[in-house]
Amino acid sequence: MQIEGSPAVQFTERFKPWQRVGLTILACCGTTLLATPLLGHLDLANIVMLFLLTVLLIAISLGRSAAVLAAVLSVLLFDIFFVPPRFSLAVENLQYLVTFAVMLVTGLIAGQLAASLKQKAREAQIREQRTRGLYEVARQLAGALTVEQVIDTARQFIHDQLNAEGVVLLPDDPSPGAAGGPEKAACRTEAHLVKVVLNSGQFVRVDELPGSGDASLYLPLRASMRVRGVLAVAFPDNPQELAPENQAYLEALASLIAIAVERLHYVEVAHASQLDTVSERLRSSILSALSHDLRTPLTALVGLADSLFLIKPGLPPAGLETAQALHEQAARLASLVGNLLDMARLNAGNVTLRREWQPLEEVIGASINLLGNALASHPVRVALPADLPLLEFDAVLLERVFCNLLENAAKYSPDGAKIEIAARPLGNLVEISVCDHGTGFPGGSKDKLFAMFVRGEAESARPGTGLGLAICRAIVEAHGGTIMAENRDEGGACVRFTLPMGAPPVLEEEGA
Repeated sequence: MQIEGSPAVQFTERFKPWQRVGLTILACCGTTLLATPLLGHLDLANIVMLFLLTVLLIAISLGRSAAVLAAVLSVLLFDIFFVPPRFSLAVENLQYLVTFAVMLVTGLIAGQLAASLKQKAREAQIREQRTRGLYEVARQLAGALTVEQVIDTARQFIHDQLNAEGVVLLPDDPSPGAAGGPEKAACRTEAHLVKVVLNSGQFVRVDELPGSGDASLYLPLRASMRVRGVLAVAFPDNPQELAPENQAYLEALASLIAIAVERLHYVEVAHASQLDTVSERLRSSILSALSHDLRTPLTALVGLADSLFLIKPGLPPAGLETAQALHEQAARLASLVGNLLDMARLNAGNVTLRREWQPLEEVIGASINLLGNALASHPVRVALPADLPLLEFDAVLLERVFCNLLENAAKYSPDGAKIEIAARPLGNLVEISVCDHGTGFPGGSKDKLFAMFVRGEAESARPGTGLGLAICRAIVEAHGGTIMAENRDEGGACVRFTLPMGAPPVLEEEGA
């Protein structure tokens, strides 16, 4: 395990291999020179201890290989300079062979143990440095306010800790990860490999030549919900940097980046939701205020338009036409203000439903009669099952739903086109549909049609404000149902909504 620039590795790599061999020879020779004057004062067993101490120090300082060399040299030097006959490899007493063997084995074991402990100490130091580095980058990522800050922090961390180049690629916004000419040139990525990592959620390792500038490792940014992006890393100098330890290190970094990116995503979603809520509340307040202020003069205007027909003597034909046009426009404007007021009240959530058990055909008939002239050129066909039970709903609000749907069907259908109303049981719900034979809804998402101020034909010359379907959805959802719009295969549009069936009360027959 190596991290370029760490203090422990710098100490180990301070000497080249030939320098370590030279230092080992010098240390063993120095021990021999030091022990020679003590030959007459110390036993040979004590001199052996000096050589074993030298082997131990070399193992700690220069590593395992130097310790093995020191053990062998110590045996040879001890034999030549201290065991009689001196200055010869010959041994006068065969018992010294046991001493040599024990000395060699002891030196090798001591050197091995010392070198292993030193290596473990270095590895522990490196792990501590990496843990400290991950803690620091986690602290920085936790305080990041933008995705760009997360990307810059990750890129700088990879450069400082591993002497590599990294780039963060996000599927929703790939430009930040690829932004900046120098960073992009330092780590080139393959689009198909990025796609593989995003789809599979597994890392991809590529064997590239060092210094080519191509990413050698692609890591997924796996968060709690999904894969948020890809971390690509290029090692320009040392191909050994793709060691398993470094890969695990980068996987931990990728997890921290993924958590930071997901946190910023949800912060953005919460901020946008808060803005939408505030905007919706403000819009509802404005609509409510305007509707209340306009309703009274519009009611008076409709009444004054009706009173023109009662003037004696009567108005001339041109005046009556003007009075009729005034009445129609005032009534249309009053209906528009009523829709605005209803929409503001429904969005405010303070509408109390007056639910009653009643037959569906009554509210359908009342809606058809209420529209009157708007359906004069469109025959309406109602098909309800004979065994349809009573439903619990607010008749006034549901009448508004049918009025809006029938008015839209008549508005966007040619004269003479039939409008169909049908109902059928659907489990514990009743599905009601209002269909026409007109041009149908435009392409795209049909859910957008139920938003406020959204019209099927944005530039249509037909009057309207795009509130009808929004009011229908609010009323149906207040009853616990759902509503959807679709185009018919044979042509025309169809709006379907559901109402809970519930358990209607049992009606007892009256006695004779």
